[in-house]
Amino acid sequence: MLSLSELRVFLVAAETENFSETARRVGISQPAVSMQIRSLEEQLGVDLFQRSGRSVALTEAGEALIPMARDLTHRAVSMQEAMASIMGEVIGALRLVCTTTAGKYVLPRLLARFQEAHPQVETTCLVVPRAVAIGRLADGEAHIGLASVLESVRGLEYRPFMTDRIGLIAPVDHPWATRTAPVLPEELPTERYISREDTSGTAVAVREALAWHDLAPEDLPLSMTLGNSEAIRMAVQEGLGLAFVSTLVASEAVEAGNLAIVPVEGMEITTTLYMIRNPEVAGTAASNAFWDFAFGEEHADLRSRADLAGTT
Repeated sequence: MLSLSELRVFLVAAETENFSETARRVGISQPAVSMQIRSLEEQLGVDLFQRSGRSVALTEAGEALIPMARDLTHRAVSMQEAMASIMGEVIGALRLVCTTTAGKYVLPRLLARFQEAHPQVETTCLVVPRAVAIGRLADGEAHIGLASVLESVRGLEYRPFMTDRIGLIAPVDHPWATRTAPVLPEELPTERYISREDTSGTAVAVREALAWHDLAPEDLPLSMTLGNSEAIRMAVQEGLGLAFVSTLVASEAVEAGNLAIVPVEGMEITTTLYMIRNPEVAGTAASNAFWDFAFGEEHADLRSRADLAGTT
């Protein structure tokens, strides 16, 4: 008889095509992974992987087994959840994906409350680039995501979760940090800037705000491009340039007196963080509970940027 644990090991191995990484993810030894895969192959009478030294690759049979294995494991989870729901409990796995800012500054408080309410839910949250997050949601590999830009991916449901403000940050000893009057947009090109990649939610929001003042990102002299907002914040503190970042990222340094947020005349930049799911993929009891929990009135304080970011 097929073993659900063997099917779960197979699915991880199919994703990684590496038995050592599979062992690390599922918390067993590599020989145990090999043994479970071999047992599954013997029961099915086919080779699921081609083995060449330390490398493995899915066979045609292995590729064909993936959707069936997912279906069986999902049905088993649904059965457990259905029985638990009869007793008024929420159990099972909750797989979240999010972008860096959302993952580090928005989800932790919400997840802490959710885990307190539903301690039997096993939550995994991957912080990944937005395109990867959207891909995992579209494929059904993740239940719920949090991202800041609407992607034209058919079938995904986007629901606004919270609004964040994008601010211009500068070192506290910069002349703009102590000005009593806001900086004028036409003054912006006189400084050097540190930026995120063009496709980030912050970059998109800044580009749109600049356009209202007949400016473009190319008009702002570039000091460097960095891959995440935390690195940008630190670079600004070191005096390497100014930057537009989420105030969620800047708030702690601002409160500590290490950074200043500089008002710019006529540029109130905001971005919306969306909670995302795929209605075409059946939700689990845990994912449905988390979605309702996130938008519950009793957690409205966590959807308030001021509460999350502090004084800016």
